[in-house]
This record gives sequence, structure tokens and C-alpha cells, in this order.
Amino acid sequence: MLFNSLQFLIFFPIVTLVYFLIPQKVRWLWLLAASYYFYMCWNPQYALLIATSTVVTFCSGLFIDRGKTVFWRKIIVGISFTINLAILFYFKYFYFTLDNINAVRHMLHMSTLVPKFDVILPVGISFYTFQALSYTVDVYRKEIPPEKNILKYALFVSFFPQLVAGPIERSKNLLTQVNETHSFNYERARSGLLMMLWGFFMKLVIADRAAILVNSVYNNVQNYSGALLAAATVGFAVQIYCDFASYSTIACGAARVLGFNLMNNFEQPYFSKTIAEFWRNWHISLSSWFKDYLYIPLGGNRCGNFRKYFNIMIVFLVSGLWHGASWHYVVWGAVHGIYQVIGGLTKNMRRLTCELVGIDRTRPHYIWFQRLFTFVLVCFSWIFFRAENMSQSIEIIRKIFTDFRPWSLYDGGLVSMGLDLANTSVLLAAIMLLFGVSFCEYKKCPVLGAVESWHLIARWTLYLLLLFAVLIFGVYGPGFANSQFIYFQF
Repeated sequence: MLFNSLQFLIFFPIVTLVYFLIPQKVRWLWLLAASYYFYMCWNPQYALLIATSTVVTFCSGLFIDRGKTVFWRKIIVGISFTINLAILFYFKYFYFTLDNINAVRHMLHMSTLVPKFDVILPVGISFYTFQALSYTVDVYRKEIPPEKNILKYALFVSFFPQLVAGPIERSKNLLTQVNETHSFNYERARSGLLMMLWGFFMKLVIADRAAILVNSVYNNVQNYSGALLAAATVGFAVQIYCDFASYSTIACGAARVLGFNLMNNFEQPYFSKTIAEFWRNWHISLSSWFKDYLYIPLGGNRCGNFRKYFNIMIVFLVSGLWHGASWHYVVWGAVHGIYQVIGGLTKNMRRLTCELVGIDRTRPHYIWFQRLFTFVLVCFSWIFFRAENMSQSIEIIRKIFTDFRPWSLYDGGLVSMGLDLANTSVLLAAIMLLFGVSFCEYKKCPVLGAVESWHLIARWTLYLLLLFAVLIFGVYGPGFANSQFIYFQF
């Protein structure tokens, strides 16, 4: 069930209405049933996988709590990780592994292995697997007590607003809220609905419109100049941010209406001055997951610079593989890892250089240069993420550097990228609005929060304008009704 579907627009109000009408003591059961229904709308068989992950990690929490020795507790953690990651590997990386084995066999002039069955990637498996595994580690570290009610724990794993594309919640936050009393609150519900409306604007007006432009270019790389390919890559930077951030915004808004608080997954990442800052602000739930459950256990920055940079590379290679079972995702992760390593190694040199030439690093023009440079680096890495394979990535980069032709941007080339002049104008206007809202958020002047203090007439005028903008300028209807979120494939 997609957030941007008529089915969800019927489902969510019914779930919310029943939730606040039934007795408090059974509300969590209603949410559990609604969450499994929500997930089973894609494929009822998917419920077996999420139930398996739930049972394994729930039992591991109980066994860890009863463990008499550290060794025994580590064994249980290892078993939990092995089972869950084996399921994830089978459904997500089976064909990737088989393709690489066949590539080696081809070089050795051996026959190709052909599977006798199809493996379908379940929606959101990477997200709920990591969420469930974090619970196992949190219990092992004694940061939370093990949950004794398997159904309440099942709600934590399957909570429908953030189930299929995050944020990847921690048991210390979401699981503890399952036992809290949630009464209807008009102010909270209004705030949550405004968040959802803003999320729909980002998805339907910006992301899905930018997708038309990006797909037109990336599906026909040979027909476009390097300048237009670069423009499409910037368009993809806008698309993927609005697509993914919109899901998280809608998820947080829906949860808020129900009385739950989810973690913020984005903090204006494109205003970052360094790549390290970008990753502190982009997909925060995943970045912090890798930091807490992979980077720090590997030794973090406690074992010297060489080990620190080695750990960084491991984290980003794994992050790339988490995003997709293909080498171009791994390269995307490696590129960001290299950015971080180079940034760390040159940090002192850059500071001394600025001091020697008299550059004030606190001046606005220098800060904006840092932001622009970081954005360019991020956009360059997005080429590997968006391309179909490594060959296409290399071809795009080659054309950008050898066939740039900047005049193609203003001699009708932009209109040839899939959007007519009217839609291009709508997209640019919407991006400008997004930039303004994001900049206010960056300056700690949250627009959505400020709206709640406006006069009733002004507030409802904004609500209606935003609603009409989604209805009039949103990309939906025939041919677009099933425009799912990008991160569903991960």
C-alpha cells in the first residue's frame, strides 16, 4: 500500500478513527492488525518473513536476558544476526551472488548456473531487519530490558507508518511508546496532518515531476550532452531527497496523529559544508545505525588513524551494498568513504592553507563555497547510485567531462528532457519553495512549527493553498498512480 494512493487515503482515517474509539488497552492490538494488513497489501506471503524476523529477535532477547555468561550472550546475538542476515541475503543478494559466480565461471569457460526458482525481493526487508537486529544488540548491551509480550514487540517491528522505508527506529524510542497512553490531541493531530501534507507536496509535486526529467535523460544517455546529463544528475539529487524525505515526513506525521513520535530522518543535508556533515544529516536513522552497530564495534576512531579510516571504508562499502545488490551501489558507497578519508587526511592542511592565504573560514562566502563544493561531490556520487550499471555510470561521467556543451542548456535542450515549459516552471518554483523552507529549518526557524501559531484564517489559508497545490500540480493519475517511493526497492 503506497502512501500516495487512494487506498491509503481510505485506510489511514479508518485506522485512526477506530484507534481512538476503542479502549486504550486494546489499541496496540488494533495497530498490530492494521500494520500487518498494510504490509500484506503488497504480498500476503511477506508477512511470514517479518513474522520470522520478529520471533527470532524476540526469543533472542529473552535468551540473552537469561544468559549466565557473556560468552553465552554473544552466542545468542550471533545466532540472531546469522538467521536474520541469512534471510536478507537470500532474498536480496541471491541473484547478485549468482551473477558474480557466473561471471567467474564464464572467464573459466564453465557453464552458466541457472536457478530453477524465482526470488522476489520483499518490500522493506532491509529496514525491518535492521530495526529488529538493533533490538537484539540493545538488549545485549542492557540498554533496554527485553520485551515480554511478543505481540507488542511485533508492533514495534511492523509499525506501519515507518515499516517499509524508515526511519529505522530504535527500541529505546518506539518500543517504549507502545505501552504509553495515547489520547486524541487536536494540536498534535493538526501538526501531524500538516507534516503529511508537506510530505505529499514533496513527493507528488517535486519528486515525481523531477523523476520524469531524470528518467528521460538517464534512459537515453546517448542522446544528451554532458551538460544535460549534469543537469539531470542535479535533478536526481532533488528527486531522491524529496522522494525519500517525503516518505519519512509522511511517516512521522502519520505516527504523530496516532500519538507516536518517530525520529527525524533528515536535517537539510544539502546545506552541509562537508561530506561528514552530509551523512550526519542524510538518512540519519541508517547513518546512526551503522555508527552504533558497526563502526563503533569495529573500533571506531579509538585505534589510530589507519584503523579509523579502514573502519570508515568498511561502513560505507556495507552501506552501499545495503542500498542495492549491484556493484554500482557498492562503488557509490566507496566514493563516499573515499570522500571521508580524504577529508580527514587533508583537514589540517586545508586549515593551514586558509590561514596562510588569509581566508576567513567564518565568512559567509567561504561557507557557501563549502556547501556548493559538497553538493557537487554528492551529485557526482549520485551518478553511480542512479545509473543502471557501472558501464552507464562511466559513460555519463565521460560525456560530462568530454562532451559538456553548456549551450545545450539554453538552446532548447532543457525542454527536450521530458518536461514542457509549464512543467519545468512548476518544478523550479516548487524547488525554490522547498529551498526557502529548508533554509528556514536550517536556521532553526521551523516553518511548519511556526504555522501552528498563526491566526486561524492565515493558517487555514496555507492549508488550502498547499492542498490545492498538491491536487493541481501533483503528478498522479493514469500512468502515475503506482509511482512508488525509490527506497522501497531497498
